[in-house]
Amino acid sequence: MCKVVVFRTGNEEYGIPLEFVVSIEKMGTSTPIPQMSDYIKGIIKVREELIPIIDLEYIFYQRYLKTDENARLIVIQSEKLLLGLLVNEAKEIIEIPDDKIKQVGLISFANTAYISGVASLDNQLITIINPETLVGSLDGIADLQDYMKSHH
Repeated sequence: MCKVVVFRTGNEEYGIPLEFVVSIEKMGTSTPIPQMSDYIKGIIKVREELIPIIDLEYIFYQRYLKTDENARLIVIQSEKLLLGLLVNEAKEIIEIPDDKIKQVGLISFANTAYISGVASLDNQLITIINPETLVGSLDGIADLQDYMKSHH
């Protein structure tokens, strides 16, 4: 059994294993960080913690997410740092039986290595994301880590 937070980015549904998720927050006002990669929306303060915001719409589809009242930050703790994933909508937390998750061969492609499988449920397909691999694959993540250390 795999517990995941299901969210929407673009028109697709994705899941992140619950063990990486710290909280789900409404998107507030962020502060831009100069000289950072395009996918970094800025930083935001959540419960007295400064958290960088990663725009998943930009990472997956090369377009910026237009934030509205449904937009959410899924705050995750990766090995490298605490960060917020900006998504269109956080939908639910569900348990997916292991036999419903299929490996899709995308792991062998460097730019989609963060996809650990696809869950095929009755009326939905959910692409499961490994946040450690996703964060590790991002260009400029070391610069972001350095910036966050210097501003902690």
